[in-house]
Amino acid sequence: MTGKQKAILIIIFLIPFLFIDIINYLTEPSKYDVSEEITFLIPKGASLNQVADTLSHYDIIDNKEIFVVLGKVTGAENKLRAGRYRFNSQMDYYEIFDYLTGTKSEPIYITVIEGSSNEMVADAFAGGLNIDRQKFLQLCRDSLFIERILGEKRPSLLGYLMPETYAFDWGTKEEQIIRYLVRQTLKIFERDSVQKAMNHFQMTRHQVITMASIIEGEAILDKERSTIASVYHNRLERGMRLQADPTIQFIIPGEPRRLLYDDLKIDSPYNTYIYKGLPPGPINNPSKASILAAISPEKTDYYYFVARGDGSHVFSRTASEHVRAKAEFDKIRRKVRANKK
Repeated sequence: MTGKQKAILIIIFLIPFLFIDIINYLTEPSKYDVSEEITFLIPKGASLNQVADTLSHYDIIDNKEIFVVLGKVTGAENKLRAGRYRFNSQMDYYEIFDYLTGTKSEPIYITVIEGSSNEMVADAFAGGLNIDRQKFLQLCRDSLFIERILGEKRPSLLGYLMPETYAFDWGTKEEQIIRYLVRQTLKIFERDSVQKAMNHFQMTRHQVITMASIIEGEAILDKERSTIASVYHNRLERGMRLQADPTIQFIIPGEPRRLLYDDLKIDSPYNTYIYKGLPPGPINNPSKASILAAISPEKTDYYYFVARGDGSHVFSRTASEHVRAKAEFDKIRRKVRANKK
């Protein structure tokens, strides 16, 4: 008998035992608690072997070799879907393959923080969904793409990426994400009440979002948004410069820092200490609350405000009141510095 014939006989002899092992693995009760669940991501393009390695690592399967053989035999190998999945420790191999090939994966929750820059938004989605960060930012600067989704020409989508917590499926494309975020912003302006308010203040959608972004940069407490909005509306009506610190932070590279006197002299259309009116565009992505505050300001005669140091602000009617409020804040600032020494 040749060596080849002997090998064939051995394989034929082992086949029944292989099937017995498979049946045992598929029918044997799990040694893990039924309540135990493990959630993890299966990346796009992952091979059957990579999936088996991951499942084995988390003790979801007991024998990755049998799992791989079964995946190939059943054809599941070519139907695996990327995404986030929640596995129960008592799922058998057939249930796992049904889950990976026919069930919609668990959604992934991404939070866009109020007042985020486009770079921060891109970072959030790149970290959660593993999207192409550069492609995301490139689309946010693509004039043709912007005109298609906004219906108007703008150099950037800054201001239109609505801050919120979203549930997206793994594998969602950059363009789909941007379109959805922008749509949430544009929906606000479809309301009759919003259109009426815009007409009252004679503001365009872009101007509203621009003011909202400044309000977002100033407001820490939700209850103060409409009061801050009233200050800016009052100053615009009187022809005063907005003198909004967030617009200066916008033109200074790097992380936010305490502003210096020389910063206020930077020649930029975004410098509201030099130029009257609103800046050319938004300085961040404002929340829905700030957008609504921009068109529904509280009725006040305030023209100034300064931080108290606890997140709230002191609002003033006159320049002299404002100077006194600033002096009080400077006292607090000096006291904090002294305590740190």
